[in-house]
Amino acid sequence: MLKLGPYTLPNPYILAPMAGVSERPFRVIAFRLGAALCPTELVSAQGLMRQNQRTLKYLRYDAQVEQPYALQIFGGEPEAMALAAQVGKAAGAQIIDINMGCPVKKVVRNGAGSGLLCDVPRAAAIVRAIGDATGLPVTCKIRSGWDDKTLNYLQVAEALQEAGCAGLAMHARTRAQGYSGRADWSLIADLKRHFPELPIMGNGDVKTVEDAHRMLDATGCDFVMIGRGALGNPWLFRELTGGPPATPEERCELVLEHVRAHAEFVGDPLTAVRSFRRHLAWYAHGLKGAAHFRSEVNQLDSPQAVEDSVRRFFAGADTDPTAPSEEPEVDYRAALG
Repeated sequence: MLKLGPYTLPNPYILAPMAGVSERPFRVIAFRLGAALCPTELVSAQGLMRQNQRTLKYLRYDAQVEQPYALQIFGGEPEAMALAAQVGKAAGAQIIDINMGCPVKKVVRNGAGSGLLCDVPRAAAIVRAIGDATGLPVTCKIRSGWDDKTLNYLQVAEALQEAGCAGLAMHARTRAQGYSGRADWSLIADLKRHFPELPIMGNGDVKTVEDAHRMLDATGCDFVMIGRGALGNPWLFRELTGGPPATPEERCELVLEHVRAHAEFVGDPLTAVRSFRRHLAWYAHGLKGAAHFRSEVNQLDSPQAVEDSVRRFFAGADTDPTAPSEEPEVDYRAALG
């Protein structure tokens, strides 16, 4: 049985929280295609505590689909984090996830994100403060350490578990690595060996069904958290749960659905068109004519023109076996501060 706090999850596959990506429309799509949990993108505790209207908009979720609803927050002060978590709970959050892994300077310099790996007592105090203030299960997402000379994930995990952490995700890269190099899955295995009772979510370099199965087998982790591997391919969750890959027709219809849901979520048509271009690039990756399609949609500002372009391209797009296999890029500087 796959438990996270009081919640039983249907499978071990979780969408990673990604800045500027894990907003409500994409989470809903991933849930519907089989993801067991989809935490929000990292949301500023300071923004929530101060009732900043821009920040509060990112609490919006679909109560019918997002069960349980996990809110990820970032910040460096236990009191502020506890107050922010209370705002999240009032908005419907059922799990509070703490970002202790973001490597972006504007987050780290305030003692948040992966900066918390350098102050383990404060990291534990944040978990304890949120648990005491909300009564909700608290999970954390960490990295293996600040750099390869300070791989302190076991020390961090011990402190967080003692503070009441209900589940721990580890991106098996250091802060110094950022998103480069290879994730060291042996560290996830070591973490699980040392903390057999703590639900462990492995994260890093899972791009295919085979990768996910291999991570489960190689590390013994309880859950696999998938980030960049799901960009442009949320059907990965359906395949992981025994379903088929997307047909061209399904791909076209889902991209159109995502375009419209994103526009509704953002509110301003021009802003929505521009911010959705990265999703269109991810959806087109690996298909014939992708470069021409990206060039075309990057010049469009009208939602209807974007929809017309999507129909023309995706309805008949075939896989391009010669397409380069570069990693999708996520702009983590977009973290909500």
